[in-house]
Amino acid sequence: MISELAAFAGGVLFGTAGVKALGSKDAKKAYAHTAAFGLRVKDSVMKAVTEVKENANDILAEAKEINEKKATEAQEKAEQSVIEDAAVANSVNY
Repeated sequence: MISELAAFAGGVLFGTAGVKALGSKDAKKAYAHTAAFGLRVKDSVMKAVTEVKENANDILAEAKEINEKKATEAQEKAEQSVIEDAAVANSVNY
């Protein structure tokens, strides 16, 4: 019982000292510097994310252009094949 009471009293004393230490001017200054560092890191990460998104959008646009070009080429090839088949059919009929 005494050891439990001593542990409780020690915890209260340690907690009170911790609260006072956390509330000191030096601690607040350290928190402000840590928060400022965190904000700088956040800004840096957001800049990198924006660059990655821009690059991804550029790649996507180029990929769409490639697919459109290939589709146009395939369509032209199919049309040319139809024209050639019609020419062969007409020459056989004469």
